[in-house]
Amino acid sequence: VVVCVVHHIAADGFSFAPLTRDLLTAYAERRGGGAPQWPPLPVQYVDYTLWQRELLGAENDPDSLLAAQVAFWRKTLSGLPEQLELPTDRPRPAVSNRTGGSLSVQVPASVHAGLSALAREHNATLFMVVHTALAMLLARLSGTRDIAIGTPVAGRGEQALDDLIGMFVNTLVLRTEVNPAANFAELLTEVRSRDLAAFGHADVPFERLVDLLEPVRSTARHPLFQVMLTFQNLARTDLALPGLAVSAADFTVPLAKFDLQVELAEHIGADGAPQGMAATFVYATDLFDRAT
Repeated sequence: VVVCVVHHIAADGFSFAPLTRDLLTAYAERRGGGAPQWPPLPVQYVDYTLWQRELLGAENDPDSLLAAQVAFWRKTLSGLPEQLELPTDRPRPAVSNRTGGSLSVQVPASVHAGLSALAREHNATLFMVVHTALAMLLARLSGTRDIAIGTPVAGRGEQALDDLIGMFVNTLVLRTEVNPAANFAELLTEVRSRDLAAFGHADVPFERLVDLLEPVRSTARHPLFQVMLTFQNLARTDLALPGLAVSAADFTVPLAKFDLQVELAEHIGADGAPQGMAATFVYATDLFDRAT
């Protein structure tokens, strides 16, 4: 068993594809008595950081891109409720213990294909369709219209970054006004517009945004949002080593960073056809029971 421990400050989920590929390449070369030789990367992580700083500019420069993005988030998240009041099995404790449970289900291929077709019909993405459904569900469960959902974004806008190991991911707050009189297609149009605007202002680090917006901080909940939507559509990494059968050994850490986290992963066939999705609900056990 090979165990690789990487701190999140040094790598994100996207990094594991090049990391695994390089590990397998090195193994094959060493087994054959040689040493791995990799072509030099077009850019290093430090190049990315310097490019980001030059592109975004200074926060105190009113003409900088960073200042414009900060202004966007101040306006977008102005008046955001402190927390989303979902029906829980127990009162929220003063201090969250961060213990979590998980429940996994499979979305059938027929539903996956239908959702994808719906997205194409409305010039949206599958993520936007899922986001719309989750926002509508949370609005019904909470009895409120103002719904904030967090989501991670890869942060790799240039092809030259694809082979880099590093921490590029940022977290966005997607705020939606759910009109109970609107039908799903109308809400999807609204979500599409808001999501595109948020993705276009995705460079302000979430931690810095929290500092700037100064929401009421509490040890009982995550700031700005309490529900996270994670959508995995990364290409599957094949594991192949000479003389060995290789498989990944996943393990679950009983941790909940949020009240609820919905994780979706697409399964796509070799012909590009939808083959279903894996859905996992990670929940805070100090709020919810597994049956709930």
